[in-house]
Amino acid sequence: MPDHYYSKNPEVESKRVELTEMIKGKQFRFYADSGVFSKKGLDYGTQLLLETFEEPSVPKGMYADAGCGWGPVGIFLAKTYPGRKILMTDINERAVELAKLNGQLNGVEDRIEVRQNDLLEGMEDREIAAVLTNPPIRAGKQVIFRLYEQAAESLVEGGELWVVIQKKQGAPSTIKKLEELGLETEVMKKSRGYFILRGKKC
Repeated sequence: MPDHYYSKNPEVESKRVELTEMIKGKQFRFYADSGVFSKKGLDYGTQLLLETFEEPSVPKGMYADAGCGWGPVGIFLAKTYPGRKILMTDINERAVELAKLNGQLNGVEDRIEVRQNDLLEGMEDREIAAVLTNPPIRAGKQVIFRLYEQAAESLVEGGELWVVIQKKQGAPSTIKKLEELGLETEVMKKSRGYFILRGKKC
């Protein structure tokens, strides 16, 4: 597999950078690095996902950031919803290291659990109220659809899967897949070719 953000151990030389990001009026500090998704800063799709996300009405369960990269989604959730435990997973060792560091940097390390993991593989026994993901497009449709299957399996009743995906990168096929999995699927927002999708487990 070529060396990119979906590699377990990126071989590209580390060039860590410090970022300041504003998300829904809150300021965050992060470190990002080569070999990790969106190394130059928060990408538009992820920003749109976080701005659109609405807390599900499920009173119990953790939130999961599947494919967390350097951690903006999970850390934002931990800061915004202190009553929820946040599970953050990524296959990329460098991303996991950064996500842990960024959790400390933003004072939420006690509310996040960061694991080097193949998306939500083996997480079916967790009580998850919401899964948020900017799926790893480069990993291919098979991997992405497996993520949707894992999410549908791990969500509690009434739990929600939130996905940001570009139309040209497979938004229509994602909608079809979520519906096939029995998720009540809705387009929550469209902007600049990006779709924010919500699939609710009923």
